[in-house]
Amino acid sequence: MFWKRKKNKPSDFICVTCGKIHADWPALTFTSPANYDCLSERDKSELGKLETDFCEIRYENQKDRFIRVTLHQKIKDACEHLHYGLWVSLSDKNYFDYQENFENEKHETGYFGWLCNNIPEYENTQLIPCDVYTKSGNRRPEIFPHHDFDHPFVRDFYNGISKKDAEKRIFDMMKRSENNCSNY
Repeated sequence: MFWKRKKNKPSDFICVTCGKIHADWPALTFTSPANYDCLSERDKSELGKLETDFCEIRYENQKDRFIRVTLHQKIKDACEHLHYGLWVSLSDKNYFDYQENFENEKHETGYFGWLCNNIPEYENTQLIPCDVYTKSGNRRPEIFPHHDFDHPFVRDFYNGISKKDAEKRIFDMMKRSENNCSNY
């Protein structure tokens, strides 16, 4: 989802997708996993299958499977959270379980997954181990990085970031999306 800042109210954002004005912070979303982004256009069409909530890459000797998830970043000096729309890879068993229960509004379970996006503010965030929790009501699963994994992103997840840092990330994302320089 892409956002533009509304000129006369700096806290309001206009969604480029729906055209509506939102007072809440926009989510920082990735349209696909980094593994898919790295493919050539030809490989995307021949090996990849990207949907709104699922992605598969079929190599000769393996298949990689990904699902879209959310992550809610704690903000230390605000009552808000910074929301991310990310992708994680799952084992075949967990991927198929999630896919089979995708329409089941009461399905709640947990999986292990690997984060599969590079968040620009951090050095390589791919392959951070995460717990993935599905939610009732067909909402996207939420992820929690493993607390004991030593990475600045994981530390920031548990300790929080400043409101200033969160707003900078949002405006950087909007700048990248306006320049078409990102897969957000």
